[in-house]
Amino acid sequence: MNIQNCYCVIMAGGSGTRFWPVSRAAKPKQFLDITGTGKTFIQQTYDRFSRIVPTENILVVTAERYRDLVREQLPQLSEDNLLLEPYSRNTAPCIAYATYKLLTRNPDAHVVVTPSDHAIQDIELFEETILKAFEYVEQNDVLMTLGVVPTRPDTNYGYVQACGGKEAMSSNTPLPVKTFTEKPDKSMAELFISTGEFFWNAGIFLWKAKTIRDEIRKHLPEVNGLFEGWERALGSKIENEFILRAFTDCPNISVDYGIMEKTDRAWIYPVKFGWRDIGTWESLYSMSEKDRHGNVINSETALIKDTHNVMAVCSEKKKMIAVKGLDNYMIVDTEDALIICPKDDRSFKDFISGIGMPEYEKYR
Repeated sequence: MNIQNCYCVIMAGGSGTRFWPVSRAAKPKQFLDITGTGKTFIQQTYDRFSRIVPTENILVVTAERYRDLVREQLPQLSEDNLLLEPYSRNTAPCIAYATYKLLTRNPDAHVVVTPSDHAIQDIELFEETILKAFEYVEQNDVLMTLGVVPTRPDTNYGYVQACGGKEAMSSNTPLPVKTFTEKPDKSMAELFISTGEFFWNAGIFLWKAKTIRDEIRKHLPEVNGLFEGWERALGSKIENEFILRAFTDCPNISVDYGIMEKTDRAWIYPVKFGWRDIGTWESLYSMSEKDRHGNVINSETALIKDTHNVMAVCSEKKKMIAVKGLDNYMIVDTEDALIICPKDDRSFKDFISGIGMPEYEKYR
């Protein structure tokens, strides 16, 4: 395998609303150090993949409004490798843009596409897994996703059933996908877990640029049509104008719905490197160190009584946190906002939808 043909596309355009009030529209979670590592999510992601592919082969796709944040946090990223979306249109248009851009540079490009908000425990095993997956897609025209054995019926993830039944869970090699379901409801997620045959879709994809191009043509003709003429436009003086026109009319659709649920080229690689999608407060709680009552408190001084399974986060760690009589709640305190609500992704999502009201605009 020629590593010079291997590229990484980091998707970093999300608004991070599920981490409100720490994550805001002006500076969403991918640009924050939420896990306390000393580096932001996007910096960790860049560092992780710079160990695998040449740094000149790493591209970042983000919203135009986050250009300065990317430049500030990844000064080593070349200007040509920063792709700016004029509008947020989910992952399918994002991947289409990056794919066509790469094809103008290298028709033989092999690509790993990744979100910018994952935590990986075993970095060496992660590198080994990605390289093996690259080798597989080099030899096969497949759309590869990485699969994680689920620990709970989480409705925030897509679910993938591999051919091979329960035995697939212990496989160390890529397997063809039997079914692909993007973010099911709770009852369906519980059914998937009960069968013991479904993986979480990690949202990390590998494929040849040519292969995903063909699948975009086949399954997303509307998106493909809006990018017609990319061969001449991308990399030229009219690229920005071209992308603005394409994204203006692009449907808001994920690659999961648009392609992975429809394609006959979907494969899954079971992984064991310790994957976490830090997409919500509840997911951060699940990976955090807890006291004997299941509480996660990030303050230097705390008075906690009759309280269990609570997550309390304060932007000023010197501020004392005092909590009594709560169970399964989350408390997040920032300079201008305080939220106290049940520690449940669905409850939180429903509750904070209210900040979309005009009177709360300055807090978004």
